[in-house]
Order: sequence, then structure tokens, then C-alpha cells
Amino acid sequence: MKTRTLIVDDEPHAREGIRIRLKEFKNIQIVGECSSGIEAVKSINALSPDLLFLDIQMPEMNGFEVLKKITVTPLPVIIFVTAFDKYAIKAFECHAVDYLLKPIREDRFKNALQVALSEISHRNLELYANKLKSVVNDYLDITEGITEGYHAPTGQIKYLDRLMIKSKDHVSVIPVLEIEWIESAGDYVYVHSNSQKHIFRETLTALEQRMDPQKFIRIHRSTIVNIEKIKALRLNEHSDFDVYLLSGVKLKLSRTYRPHFEKITGNPL
Repeated sequence: MKTRTLIVDDEPHAREGIRIRLKEFKNIQIVGECSSGIEAVKSINALSPDLLFLDIQMPEMNGFEVLKKITVTPLPVIIFVTAFDKYAIKAFECHAVDYLLKPIREDRFKNALQVALSEISHRNLELYANKLKSVVNDYLDITEGITEGYHAPTGQIKYLDRLMIKSKDHVSVIPVLEIEWIESAGDYVYVHSNSQKHIFRETLTALEQRMDPQKFIRIHRSTIVNIEKIKALRLNEHSDFDVYLLSGVKLKLSRTYRPHFEKITGNPL
């Protein structure tokens, strides 16, 4: 019998990466993919998958909030997928729940999948459900008051002042203040600086947590912008704001990230 598997991640490239990796496992049947937490809750309850790849950092409803809302019994075995999140990792390790850290390593993926398949075969359903409940509660307790997707580290943190971007034959040194904007490309990002586009092996969420949140603002689930490079914002026909950079590039400020943008800039739109 094949293991019915659901993939949940708001980044298309990330879902594709998991899907491609699963092709070599003949006992896996992918029954669906979801790009949001709301969609995930509906699909999990409707499809009752055996295995769930669940992204943590998603706008509107994160992975832990998804688990709070699903009602299906038995619960699927879950492999959590996350960019670096010290709170989530602490909860996972405390309760021995497996997770994959973006960018995903091949050896870790195979190991996590084998552990999950073994869990499916031998799990005690009540014990597993209690374990997941403990993970979710611990995470929500320690992140109370933090808005997922908007949170940047606080305290005595040294933010990045330059990026060292490797290519085949050299390393480009990009001063962070010269970066105009950054866009997500699954397990990578594209860094735009001085009319050049560099590919950097790190997820958007992981890089966001290493940059000064007063200077680099998430304006879309796939976009971070250097506030010093913004020239103007204009309301469009969809009642959203287009963000125009000094270089002439036009980006979109999504409604999800608008309150955070207003808070950081100190100006209501």
C-alpha cells in the first residue's frame, strides 16, 4: 500500500523540490499540494493523508496554526519544513519530532522520510497525537505576541553588513546597503543590487532574519525591499500599492504585509 502524501508550502519552488525528491520513492503517492495554511486545513481534513510535508513560515496561517485547526483522525505523520526558526527547532528537538531545514540537504531528506515511513508503520496514534500537541503548544507559548512572517530577531544581534555570493570562478562581495530588493526562488534568493542580479543559496525567510528589520522590509511573501531604495508608492486599480524603486523597478506591497510596512515606516497608507 502506498503512503498518501500531501505537500504544504507557500513557495512553488519549494513544493517542486519536495515533489522531485519523492519521485525516487515508489511507495509514495502524492495526493495533493497546498500553497497556504487555509488551503492546507481543507485538504488535510478532506484527504486524510498518511504523511504531510508542512512548511512553518506561511503568511496568514503558519504551520502550527494549521495543526490547531485540523480535525482529521488519525493525524498524519508530519515532516516539518522550515527556514531557520530557533523557536520551532527548540520545540522539535525537545519532543523528538523530525524537521527539515531549508535549504534542504539530500541526506537529511532521505533520513527524515525513512523515519516518517517507519513511524507510519509502527506508530501509537494516541502517543503521536499527544507529541504533536505538545510541540504546537510549546511553540505557540514561546512565540506569543509574535506575528509569523513579520517577526525579525530582537535583542543584541549583529545584522549582516555584506553578502559573500559564490559563483563558479569567483566570490562577489555585496554591501547590504547597496541591495535594492530580494526575491524568493525556492531554496534560493535573487539579490538585486546596482542593476545586477545575483543568486544566493538561502531562503528568503532565513535571510530576512539576518538583516536589519528597520531597513529591509518584507512587502510580499516573495519580496524584501530596502526601504532606502523606495522612491514612491502608488495605489493601483486593485486597491493595493505598487512600490517604485529609485532604479525604476516596480514591486507590489501585498495586503498581508501592509500593516507591518506601516508600522516600520511610521506612516499609515
